[in-house]
Amino acid sequence: MAAVLATVTGLVLTLLTGPAAAHDRHRPHHPPKPAFPVSERQFERMFPERDPFFTYEGLREAADAFPAFARTGSPVVRRQEAAAFLANVSHETGGLFYKVAQNEETYPVFCDTTQPYGCPAGTDAYYGRGAIMLSWNFNYKAAGDHLGLDLLNNPWLVEEDPAVAWMTALWYWNTQSGPGTMTGHEAMTGRHGFGETIRSLNGSAECDGGNPAQMEHRVELYKEFTRVLHTPRGSGLTC
Repeated sequence: MAAVLATVTGLVLTLLTGPAAAHDRHRPHHPPKPAFPVSERQFERMFPERDPFFTYEGLREAADAFPAFARTGSPVVRRQEAAAFLANVSHETGGLFYKVAQNEETYPVFCDTTQPYGCPAGTDAYYGRGAIMLSWNFNYKAAGDHLGLDLLNNPWLVEEDPAVAWMTALWYWNTQSGPGTMTGHEAMTGRHGFGETIRSLNGSAECDGGNPAQMEHRVELYKEFTRVLHTPRGSGLTC
């Protein structure tokens, strides 16, 4: 009788655990996504006088659309990238105080009429907007194509939707090298230094002696934000 009970018990256990255990063994393992390295409290410390348009929720939503941003590499590298991106954002927007470029006289400059699609929203419609002051009709076209938005015909969406304001900035940061040789994302995750992020945004206009004061302002913001995030700065801060 004891042998029969043992056999039955073993069969029950096999039925209960065997297939499930086998299924678990073959289930693909997906490591948890690293947490976003900037808390809402830290964001508020970085931008105490920001326009309420620029929300922390908008930043988080945009970051989810670019999963490699601030989630690549070690915790230190992830915090450094977040600090670098936000330092450049702060420089471009006056601490997120401005959501559009302030010099309206320059607005018509940003229509490149040599592009086959032209400037359907108007020759003065592609001025700087959003967290990184996206400008030029070709950038609105490329960013819109990437994000699935018609920004060529409706560039105003960048100044109307907080998530789009952040998404266009992260589009540039993650995919465009500009006048540099690498994207901002590649500069930080590849340990090339903060200086290369400046080069990807403004090239010789600030780097190589172009405008040392502007470059240094970005560097000081990066230093401040790395302190907020309790992370080392790394090397290569200037360009």
